[in-house]
Amino acid sequence: MQKKEEDKYQQYKQIGLLTTIPFLLLAGPTVGWLIGSFLDKKFGTEPYLMYLFIILGFIASGKQVYNIIMRASKDNNK
Repeated sequence: MQKKEEDKYQQYKQIGLLTTIPFLLLAGPTVGWLIGSFLDKKFGTEPYLMYLFIILGFIASGKQVYNIIMRASKDNNK
């Protein structure tokens, strides 16, 4: 009985981890766009900093998604 409850807890934990992925993929580039647009207006470098920070946002999001997938697969192998 205890093992079944632990398995259910692990499943809910994995579902919670994996459902954050779409939000991360959206949040990184969005924050990059906001920061880049602000800095472009401040320094008059439109659109270069915006593109740079959007790319950095994609890279950061990809790294976080990779970390989440690795954590979920590690928990699944236990």
